[in-house]
Amino acid sequence: MAGKDTRYLDRELSWLAFNERVLQEAADVSVPLGERLNFLAIFSSNLDEFFRVRVASLRSLLRLRKKKVERLDIDPATLLADIYRVVGAQQERFGRIFREDVLPALAARGIRLRTDADLTPTQQRTVAAWFDEHVRPLIDPVLLDDDTQPFLQNRAIHLVVELWPREGRGVSAVAPDYALVRVPSPPLPRFLSLDGDDGARDVMFLDDVIRANLSRLFDAHEAGEAYAIKLSRDADLNLEDEFEGDRVASIRKSLKKRETGAPCRFLYDLQTPELLANVLCRIFELEPEDLIAGGRYHNLHDLSEFPRGDDDTAMYSPLEPLPHPDLETATSLFDAIEERDRLLHFPYHRFDYVIELLEEAAADPAVDAISITLYRVARDSAVAEALIRAARAGKRVLAVVELKARFDEESNLDWSERLAQAGVRIIHGVRGLKVHAKLALITRRDGRAAIGYFGTGNFNENTARVYTDYALLTADLRLTADAARVFAFLADENDSPTFEHLLVAPFTLRDGLRDLIAAEAAAAKDGGTGRILLKMNSLEDRRIISRLYRASQAGVSIDMIVRGICCLEPGVSGVSDTIRIRSIVDRFLEHGRVFIFENRGEPLFFLASADWMYRNLSRRVEVAFPIFDPDVRADLESFLGLQLADSTKARIIDRSQVNAYARSNGGPAVRAQVETYRLLASRAAALQPAPVPRSAHDDSPL
Repeated sequence: MAGKDTRYLDRELSWLAFNERVLQEAADVSVPLGERLNFLAIFSSNLDEFFRVRVASLRSLLRLRKKKVERLDIDPATLLADIYRVVGAQQERFGRIFREDVLPALAARGIRLRTDADLTPTQQRTVAAWFDEHVRPLIDPVLLDDDTQPFLQNRAIHLVVELWPREGRGVSAVAPDYALVRVPSPPLPRFLSLDGDDGARDVMFLDDVIRANLSRLFDAHEAGEAYAIKLSRDADLNLEDEFEGDRVASIRKSLKKRETGAPCRFLYDLQTPELLANVLCRIFELEPEDLIAGGRYHNLHDLSEFPRGDDDTAMYSPLEPLPHPDLETATSLFDAIEERDRLLHFPYHRFDYVIELLEEAAADPAVDAISITLYRVARDSAVAEALIRAARAGKRVLAVVELKARFDEESNLDWSERLAQAGVRIIHGVRGLKVHAKLALITRRDGRAAIGYFGTGNFNENTARVYTDYALLTADLRLTADAARVFAFLADENDSPTFEHLLVAPFTLRDGLRDLIAAEAAAAKDGGTGRILLKMNSLEDRRIISRLYRASQAGVSIDMIVRGICCLEPGVSGVSDTIRIRSIVDRFLEHGRVFIFENRGEPLFFLASADWMYRNLSRRVEVAFPIFDPDVRADLESFLGLQLADSTKARIIDRSQVNAYARSNGGPAVRAQVETYRLLASRAAALQPAPVPRSAHDDSPL
């Protein structure tokens, strides 16, 4: 096998380093206690998805023929061993943070975690009554034996219970029998709150509620220990090239297969006896590499539901979305956007403006058509409802609904059907490509300029409260004309589109980025200033990374803010001396993509839907859009300047991947997300005159 190219950090290990940054937030005593529980939950959820998608893919590589594996630049077996080593260390740290830090801090606030062994007699009676009323009707134990192979629901928690003869252990049985019990969460909550005798609040896992009442489940046996297990299944639907036939039916069928996919991780309690582990492997036909040792509890993403009490200091102080000074006082969003470009910065700004824009389009008799791309649609989507109103008002509405948005397929399917029933023309993507661009275009009959929406994030009012994203609202013909060409391609009206100003994958984005990087290298070689400033979620594409290495070797100064995967190694002598990379993990998920190139003193600014990954540049429809307005450019420079100055939540990315914090050298501490909010709040505070309501959404809670 060819030797691994050491100029590039491994994608999977880099992702695990990102999840370690999430775990750092859970360990940070300056983070409010309830938020630390949330970060533990996010870490657990992230890791579960990582196994279901990435580890499952790597394990599938092991099943390839040797010659095919040899053509890869990775050794799957070695990489999996590295992954298990890193994950094992992270899970141990997770357990220490939860047991030795978070739980004592909760206890100090009067909130205690109790097990089945800790209950007072009064609590035992309360738990037994609650079990009989709520839990017992949902449980159907199954006896485990070699003739029975119960189906393990994907990601569900099960307890394997030891069953001994009533006459006593060891009297007539050398080893116990075993029964399988599913922990019914959902539909039940994962935690039960109880009154403590001393006025404290006691909390139990639902798992322990069941453990405390095993004798009520098994009348004919004496119940012994109960060990938690959980099976995660391969989540890859293999839909990248799915297009022929009834695509909707095919995807619905594939979604059902996800729940019965191949095992990719079998979590079991580390205290499980070896005899029982062998029984489980035999009955469920597991391979040794399926087994991952864990703790007493699984599905710890449920910690986001852990009762926190009534103490407001347990959570971050709310940062309510702010009004945009120019849009809030406008009687018409169309008029305000025609006047000049407007930039929305979520979650700091109100997402309601997006809904109001669509509602204004639905109500305006001069509006002829609305076109929009929908990648991840909220379950209760006000955006989709506005499109339905527009269609019923006689507008031509085109919605490109991506059916391959992983884990949102079902929601997108449901909304595409509802939209179609209302008269919206639905397009389910392009052959061989995911549609990941975030675009909307509103056209009018009266000859007035079209209104364009160009975003870095989804048309999703829920994620707009927790993801930092940008949205440009513009009537600039240079941008809207190109957006019309994107929609013509998506509607199969032009299979060879050309674009004058937008960089569109898979057509011009990769080559455009290559040329922009090369221009900075040329400027540096000519003795000028080459400078690149980039912000994105992930950097993985090797061809682009090679271009950045060449630019660095030419003397270009490159600063990057990369939240997640980063396969470029900065600061290597003779390779990447001039490249500096940081990552910010804070209360909001950094999601915006910004690319700035010095361009010999005439800077070029782009916002984009795309990260610099092979899939984004070659296998998706993505859009990077230039920023022409000088005020919007100035705002972007301010926002990124704060992130480059962050000395509280920024970590340094390097080969060691130890996630060292970027600290100030004696200066004041800077926390970019808080300072960004303060900056925008100061502008909102200067609103004059008072806001003028435009729709019912002005009074609705966010």
